Amino acid sequence: MTSVDRRPLGVFDSGVGGLTVLRSLRARLPDESIVYLGDTARVPYGTKSAGVVTRYAQLNAAFLTSLDVKLLVVACNTASAVALPALRATLSVPVVGVIEPGARAAAARTRTGVVGVLGTPGTIRSGAYQRALAAERSGLTVHARACPLFVPLAEEGWLTGDVPRLIARSYLEPLLGHGMDTVVLGCTHYPLLRGVLQEVLGADVALVDSGDATAEAVSQVLAAGKAGTAGPGGRTERFYVTDIPDRFVDVSARFLGTPVSDAQQVDLAVG
Repeated sequence: MTSVDRRPLGVFDSGVGGLTVLRSLRARLPDESIVYLGDTARVPYGTKSAGVVTRYAQLNAAFLTSLDVKLLVVACNTASAVALPALRATLSVPVVGVIEPGARAAAARTRTGVVGVLGTPGTIRSGAYQRALAAERSGLTVHARACPLFVPLAEEGWLTGDVPRLIARSYLEPLLGHGMDTVVLGCTHYPLLRGVLQEVLGADVALVDSGDATAEAVSQVLAAGKAGTAGPGGRTERFYVTDIPDRFVDVSARFLGTPVSDAQQVDLAVG
């Protein structure tokens, strides 16, 4: 039986997209308190080098661990792709990224053995999903595609209509016709575009939300006793950003399902 530990889960992302992971955590672990950090002063991570992203991830992790979190969720595909080894080597709390759970879910789901991965240029360039899928199941064929314009579409609320449909077709049509039956949404923004992505890919293609898979992975870590569960009652959420919070608060409901009424700006010194 796991022990009771009411310390919060720590979650960070380069900006607002990680709120889709927080939304999944809410649904899967409704008793757990959460502290969220959006590094909005340095967004986006997807176009930056691995070394820079790792340095930013370490700063984010240091801030959240200073708040006595019991587990760290790296709710950013780019940071998960490049920074997990450094974080796990230096932190005393469990660290869960979004790539390994997403790959595990996709490998279990596919029937044809052909999987697509959609992500930012940084995530796709890293090859992290390709490696994670190969580790989960040998013999898979993986088609990876960088889709950078999906992020501004999601943030601006262009989720339906001709503009997102044409952009989705431009990115996805080269992937069609290869027997692909499962696609990983390898960026936290992409679940907002699920409708148009499903339309272009076809109803027979399963879309794997790495946020849902990550919430399940966190649940398993807690159940294994690597950190205690909160138990009912007293749940809280706190939100921090590294730039002025106005934009984050304005778009939060689109990603989280409910609006963030207050986010506190913090200054993370660049080391």
